[in-house]
Amino acid sequence: MDAAGAALRIPADLPAERARHIQALAVKTFELLCCEGLARIDFFVEPGGASDSEAGVYVNEANALPGFTSISMYPKLWEVAGLRPSDLMDVLIEHALARHGRRPQGG
Repeated sequence: MDAAGAALRIPADLPAERARHIQALAVKTFELLCCEGLARIDFFVEPGGASDSEAGVYVNEANALPGFTSISMYPKLWEVAGLRPSDLMDVLIEHALARHGRRPQGG
């Protein structure tokens, strides 16, 4: 635990169905807010083994500019998912270049 009493568990200790629901809700939140490139969607999840995977799950915030240091959650989450920080940077740069290429020219 850190000084604030929070423990970082990656991946979260959740039943698979609940984890899938939270992942889908993160994507939906990202899209509804018209996020681009990167964002970290944070949740509050009530403890307990709710039989309904959606019960007790609340979007807390969308962080459109998450930290990217050695202690930041954003790159740690991707690394656990199999994407090393250097590869994550490549993906984000490629996405930014593609997005720039889609911008209207002039004006």
